[in-house]
Amino acid sequence: MSLLIKNADIVNADGRFTADILCDGETIARIDRGIAPPPGAEIIDAAGRHVFPGFIDPHTHIYLPFMGTFSKDDHETGTKAALVGGTTTIFEMVCPARSMSAAEGFALWRRQAEGKACCDYTFHMGVTRFDDAAAAELREIVRAGVGSFKVFLAYKGAFGVDDAELWRTLALARDLGVVVTAHCENETLVAELQRQLLAAGRTGPDAHHDSRPPRVEAEGVHHLMTFAELTGARVYVVHLSCREALEAAVAARLRGVDVSVETLIQYLVLDKTWAEKPGFEGAKYVMSPPLRDRANQQVLWDGLASGLVQTVGTDHAPFDFRTQKPMGRDDFTKIPNGIPSIEDRINLLWTHGVKAGRLSPQQFVAVASTNAAKIFDLWPRKGVIQPGADADLVIYDPDYRGTISAKTQTQAVDYNAFEGWAIEGRPAVVTVRGEVAVRDGRFCGTVGRGRFLERRPTCS
Repeated sequence: MSLLIKNADIVNADGRFTADILCDGETIARIDRGIAPPPGAEIIDAAGRHVFPGFIDPHTHIYLPFMGTFSKDDHETGTKAALVGGTTTIFEMVCPARSMSAAEGFALWRRQAEGKACCDYTFHMGVTRFDDAAAAELREIVRAGVGSFKVFLAYKGAFGVDDAELWRTLALARDLGVVVTAHCENETLVAELQRQLLAAGRTGPDAHHDSRPPRVEAEGVHHLMTFAELTGARVYVVHLSCREALEAAVAARLRGVDVSVETLIQYLVLDKTWAEKPGFEGAKYVMSPPLRDRANQQVLWDGLASGLVQTVGTDHAPFDFRTQKPMGRDDFTKIPNGIPSIEDRINLLWTHGVKAGRLSPQQFVAVASTNAAKIFDLWPRKGVIQPGADADLVIYDPDYRGTISAKTQTQAVDYNAFEGWAIEGRPAVVTVRGEVAVRDGRFCGTVGRGRFLERRPTCS
């Protein structure tokens, strides 16, 4: 099967040029001007549109148990939504409870995805406890193709690891060449502030921010940086939300710590007033770390443009507003955390980043695709348009004008955090390994075609 994209304005992280792209089977075979179509090839004229490498979301939760309930998307609806939004590869967090072994957790998350995922996928393996048995299982999981771990410096008594477990996880990761991704907050400070706020009668969504203020996040980053510096492990701070936390990461980088930083699309365009909406409406916007004061948005945009922040993810965590968020109506600590955003990340980043003059098209590709591929051992298979790479392509229509709405979304959740927002551009065609999966905002691919991507750290 061949696909020929003519007149493509090809935008990679390191350059931009016009040419034709010939895809043979699942990979890009040739890039040149005036390529003659092979017999039987599908031809798409991309004149007037940009062609980007398929976008990569480095941080999602598709299958996510939470206090007896589960996130609303499954791997079919979640990956269809990703594709409609231009994302062709997702990283999902495997988050087993402390009572579940690492091997059981990895097997469970793989079963959830197999036969359902419509885009390619891989995992960050959650380390929610560390002992000798866990270490042996983690080695096997790395051999199976998972090149990154996830630790929580929060959620005391649930997912969180203690300092001895953190040290041993980082030491193992260093030995295996694995990147450790980390949720950085100080779990003791969060627990004490939550207790204090509830005792004072602060039970609503607006109290969530004050239970996890910026200094608590910055302390979590500082804590991780100290351990990374002393172990020599490579680390990646997930969902960084504020100036104080970024300063802690940058200071460590200046000391020689190998640290990458991720922010989320919601931190770039929303602020904490959204979680302060009256009548429990703010529960739609409860996440951890919380939405911050608006001043942090420019800090994060500047961080992306300057290279201090490497990636933009979603932390996609879809819980219904009507039936699941009310679990915390009388206690904000029980509100299921997160927002649905896997479908809207790219269009919002283009509209508020590139169209607003904050990012160049090349920087847009870097932070939404290429950098994640390089950090997590997928490049040059993913994240770049060049011969030999997977034929994951996004033909993007910059002239499209539309409005985000839960009524038209693909995500299987009853609200959209960006309801009514205007977008200036959207994917017109999206391919996954050479197969057209989206046309004009609608999924048209093959359910279950998504492939588990094995990643092999060089030291494993």
